[in-house]
Amino acid sequence: MKEQLKIDFNKIQEVSNFSNRDIEIKKSYLNKFIENGFPNRKQENWKFLDINQIISNNISDLSFYNDYSIENKIDPSIFIDDLEHNKIIFINGRVEKIDFSYEDKKQIEIIEDSYTTDKSENNNSLIDLNIALSNKHFKILIKKDYSLKKPLIIYHLSNEKMKSKNINLRLDFELEQNSSLKLIDFFSDDSEKNFMNIFYNFNLDKDAILKNYKIDKSLNKNLKYSFNNIDQKQNSISETFVFSAGSDYFKNEINCNLKGEYSSAFINGIFSLDDNKQHEIRTTINHLVENTKSYQLIKSVLGKNTKSAYQGRIYVDSKAQKTDGYQLSKAILLDETSEFNAKPELEIYADDVKCSHGSASGSLDDNSIFYLMSRGLNYKQAKGLLINGFLLDVIEKITDAEIKDLLKKMIGLKK
Repeated sequence: MKEQLKIDFNKIQEVSNFSNRDIEIKKSYLNKFIENGFPNRKQENWKFLDINQIISNNISDLSFYNDYSIENKIDPSIFIDDLEHNKIIFINGRVEKIDFSYEDKKQIEIIEDSYTTDKSENNNSLIDLNIALSNKHFKILIKKDYSLKKPLIIYHLSNEKMKSKNINLRLDFELEQNSSLKLIDFFSDDSEKNFMNIFYNFNLDKDAILKNYKIDKSLNKNLKYSFNNIDQKQNSISETFVFSAGSDYFKNEINCNLKGEYSSAFINGIFSLDDNKQHEIRTTINHLVENTKSYQLIKSVLGKNTKSAYQGRIYVDSKAQKTDGYQLSKAILLDETSEFNAKPELEIYADDVKCSHGSASGSLDDNSIFYLMSRGLNYKQAKGLLINGFLLDVIEKITDAEIKDLLKKMIGLKK
């Protein structure tokens, strides 16, 4: 793999317009990745789902070079019709379109840059790989006091041209004071046996609001990793929702730094897995100053031969008095071959805090099924109704009514 990486890295430099400074920076990150390799179960954060082993078992001859000069045709039928929205369209890792036609163009700045570094302060070899091999990245700046009129949907699309490829992409978002952004990440794949590696940075200034919804619904044979780093200043709010279902493997990682007083972070997620799929959510909420709040709720419904994991860490600094942190994970195992792993963590260095965590897993309650069947439902209907109610609790935490209704329809949940 090391030799293949170096060959592919040189190919990327030949077709790119990187400065000598950029190339040297990228080389340093490439060397870091070569030294550490893909994460594996020896590392605590990867002990449940070993990405190194999963890639080895699923993708033979992984290639790290993509020809981003090839233009891809956009198929409008993939667009979400039920919601007026702005668009960023990635196809096979290449940006094909950026469209903010609903917005005041003076209030949004789009900056293209090849110079990338890691501000997340995480020792993460997949971020090293992303920085080393990503072609270019965009920074989206939302200016002071501006709220986007319509949501932004980022379409992550792939087609049959891609197989056994590593795709790396990065976006940075800067939300200035009192600005707001509703963002939907929508994944749809016609390719198979690829590894997608996504790195987002969010910087929320005072009173800024971010609402990010990640939807992996369409069935596919790809492996995906997404890392979100969120830095928040005073009185800012971040809301992250994850629906994790379609890919063979998907790990969503959210690292949130509450750096301003009265900032808050809300993370909710659903695993709905079948057919040998393996998915994970890992969250780290760093309460770094007084009067900050976090809330996390993750629920899983797991079918035959599936595996999900939730690792949630709440860190409270010694300065972070009056922290309010809550975390809960629950799972329904529909088959004896399904598996759920939870690792809740509290690391607290302040004494005036309110923090709690909990986790529970089990099968559907037979008494509840019997009761519903006694009221005229058949077994399948009773089972579906119980699962619907179990997951609806998470959807109801979404604060935007329009997007909540859209997601209910997409996921197939009913009130």
